Amino acid sequence: DVNKRQATDDPRHWNYWRREADAYESGLVRVWERYGVRAPRLLARVERADGDVALWLEDVRGEPATSWSLDRHVSHARRLGAAQGAVGELPDRRWFSNRFLREYVGGNTLGQEVLDDGAAWRQPLVRDHFPAGLRREMVRLHHDREWFLEIMEALPRAFSHLDLWPANVRADGPDSVLFDWAFAGDGALGEDLGNYLPDSVFDLFVPAARLPEYAARAYEAYLHGLRESGWRGDERAVRLAVCASAVKYDWLTALSLARAGEEQIDYGGAGVVAGELRYRERGLTLAFLAGWAREARELAPGLGFPAAPSA
Repeated sequence: DVNKRQATDDPRHWNYWRREADAYESGLVRVWERYGVRAPRLLARVERADGDVALWLEDVRGEPATSWSLDRHVSHARRLGAAQGAVGELPDRRWFSNRFLREYVGGNTLGQEVLDDGAAWRQPLVRDHFPAGLRREMVRLHHDREWFLEIMEALPRAFSHLDLWPANVRADGPDSVLFDWAFAGDGALGEDLGNYLPDSVFDLFVPAARLPEYAARAYEAYLHGLRESGWRGDERAVRLAVCASAVKYDWLTALSLARAGEEQIDYGGAGVVAGELRYRERGLTLAFLAGWAREARELAPGLGFPAAPSA
């Protein structure tokens, strides 16, 4: 059910309420199907009297990616690379999200006033579970945010899902079925993978201790898929897109500081998460993303981009 009162009427806005209905109606949710990545089949689209739109979709009964093995996630990354490498950038549509990352990050501002506040970093959950040096790295990422966003907007483009995380993916035999196309549109080639990997850990579907191995394997699988598709671009640009995607989580550090004294609720509000677990996993993942940010700063000048301001 797509409810227009929950978002905006601007077709270019990242949260345009009709985008998913438009994506299904256009058929673009099927453009990756031959490469093993597809949307649920549309059974009916109903315009309601109050102006809302109802989409009736196939009931996909395969295993949700929230419980996949690492091997299955890696196979998904290969299929995604093949799909995006083969299809690449599509002609613009009126409903495509544009500059999604900039608008999404800019709209999440809770807690930014405490990002470099010593007392906030001394809260027990933060002090005990956020690695040493993380404060410096996350403050630097925040200060460099505009540079990262400009990099992401200048890299090679691809039609992108832009909300790709395990809760939006199910198995259909060997294929991946992607739900929730409400943000779909223009993205950097590699941006979807740069979202999928950390979100797998932030939402506790993959242990943070396995993230370095997981990310390395999934990235190589994505590249393998790109090459398989016949793509012959510069692999450094793909790596830069994945690493610079760390900027999407600039807001999460500030939010974590602001809410460290509260009860920790899981995604969707269905239950409580142990604070120690959440902050340990989140701290390790943010530290991993700080490494991505450092790598992005090193890669960018070699691809003709200016050095980061704080470099």
